[in-house]
Amino acid sequence: MWLLLGIGVLIMSLVWDTGRKRWRNSVFAKSKISGPFSIPILGNGLQALTFRPENFIQRFGDYFDKYGKTFRLWVLGECLIYTKDLKYFEAILSSSTLLEKAKLYRFLREFLGDGLLLSTGNKWTSRRKVLAPAFHFKCLENFVEIMDRNSRIMVEKMRSVADGKTCVDLFKLVSLEALDVTTESAMGVQVNAQNDPNFPYTKALKRVVYIESKRMASVSMRYNWLFPLAAPLVYRRLQKDIGIMQDFTDKVIRERRAILERTKADGTYKPLIMGDEEIGGKAKMTLLDILLQASIDNKPLSDVDIREEVDVFIFAGDDTTTSGVSHALHAISRHPKVQQCIYEELLSVLGTDPDAPVTQTKLLELKYLDCVIKETMRLHPPVPILGRYIREDLHIGDKTIPGNTSILLMPYYVYRDPEYFPDPLAFKPERWLDMKATSHTPLAYIPFSAGPKNCIGQKFANLQMKALISKVLRHYELLALGEDLTPTYTFILSSCTGNNVGLKPRTRVK
Repeated sequence: MWLLLGIGVLIMSLVWDTGRKRWRNSVFAKSKISGPFSIPILGNGLQALTFRPENFIQRFGDYFDKYGKTFRLWVLGECLIYTKDLKYFEAILSSSTLLEKAKLYRFLREFLGDGLLLSTGNKWTSRRKVLAPAFHFKCLENFVEIMDRNSRIMVEKMRSVADGKTCVDLFKLVSLEALDVTTESAMGVQVNAQNDPNFPYTKALKRVVYIESKRMASVSMRYNWLFPLAAPLVYRRLQKDIGIMQDFTDKVIRERRAILERTKADGTYKPLIMGDEEIGGKAKMTLLDILLQASIDNKPLSDVDIREEVDVFIFAGDDTTTSGVSHALHAISRHPKVQQCIYEELLSVLGTDPDAPVTQTKLLELKYLDCVIKETMRLHPPVPILGRYIREDLHIGDKTIPGNTSILLMPYYVYRDPEYFPDPLAFKPERWLDMKATSHTPLAYIPFSAGPKNCIGQKFANLQMKALISKVLRHYELLALGEDLTPTYTFILSSCTGNNVGLKPRTRVK
C-alpha cells in the first residue's frame, strides 16, 4: 500500500511539475533562450549541486560560450535567466517598477529586514529620500575623517610584516578596516575591529556574512523551509549571531535616541563613543543621526526601521569596499609603472608627509587613482552579478521572459568583452583618461548598478577606497609576492587564494 501511495505521489508530482514548467519552456523556446538539459522536479538541481563559489565564474562563462548571451536554468521549481546582453540590462535597470530582488537574495530578509536593499514600492522610495542626506557633500567630509583615522591604524598594523619578503593577504586587514569605517559612519560607535577582532558584534557580523554567503551557493541551505532541516547547527548559529548583532544595534539606537531627546533644546548633540575617549571629540553627523531625526508621512522611523537601514549600510559597505580595495592593491603590486604613477600623484596632491590627513577635496583631485579604481572594478567588480525578480511577462525586443522568473544580469562578462573594452584582460588605467575610449553605452560599465536602484552610497565607497589605497601607498611600496588571484563569488567577488602582496616601507620624501 505504501509503495503504491509513493508511486502515486511521484506520478502526480511529475505531472504537476511538467505542467507548470511547460508553458514557460515553450516561451523560452520561441524566444530562442536555451540552457542545459533539465529533468522533472529537480530541473538543473543536480548541476547546481556541483556549483561552488570558486567555480561559479568559470561555469557561467562556459554556459555563455555554449548557449549565447542569455541562458536559463531550473533549480527545483525556481526559474533563473542569466544574461550578459545589454538589451536586458537596459530593460531591467531603467525600469522604475522592476525593483524586486531575485529570489536568490530573499533569505537575507531575516538578517536585513525590509531595508533599502530589499524593499520596493513606496517604502523603498520614501526610505531612499530619507537616506539621501547622509551622502551629501557636507556629510561625506565628516566620514572622510573617520576613513583617514582608521586607515592610519591599518598601515600601523602592516608595519610588523613590512619586510619586503613576507607575503601578506590584504583581504583580512582591509576587511577589519572597512568594518571600522562603516560601523562608525553608520552608528557613531567604534567597534575597534582592527584592534579587537573578537569584539562580539564584529565576530557575529563576520559569521553571519560567511553563513549567508554559503547559503547562496548551497541548494539545501538556500530555502528557508529546508535550511533548518539540512543544517540545523549552522541554522542555530546564524540565529544566535543575528540576535547578537540586533541587540547591539538596538542598544545603540536606544541610547542615541535618548541623547537626542535630551539635547533637542540646546542643540548639543554628540556622538556615542565606545573607544578611545580622545577620539571623535567633535560632533559628527552619522547615518543613525539622520535616521533618528527623519520622518515619513510625518511619522518618525521606528527603532526597527532604523536598524534595517543601519544593517543594510554596514552589510553593503563592508565587503564590497573590502573587495574593491584588496583587488586594487593586488593589481597595483603587479604593475610597477602604475604604482609609480599613483605615488607621484599622491606626492603632488597630498604632499610628502605620509601621515598628513586627507580631505574630501584632496581625494577628489586624485584623478589617476580614480582611473586605477575604475579599471580594478572593471576587471574585478565587487558585485559581479545583479539580480531582479519579474512577476509579469517581460518583452525585450523579440524575446519574452515569462513572469515568476529571476533575471541575473552578469556585468562581469560585459567588462571582459572586447566589443566594449579593447584588450579587455589587460590592466590599463589609462583607458579611463580618455572618456571617448570608454563611452560605448553607459550600461557597459555599472560597478554601482544603474537606474532608480543604483547604489546610493557610491560616493562614500569611492572616497573610502581612495582614502585607504592612498594611505597604504604613501607608506609602503607594494611587491608582487604570493599566489595570484583565483576568483570566487558569494555576494561579492573575492579570491580563494587571497589578495597577496609584499610590503616594503617607503623612504620619507623630504
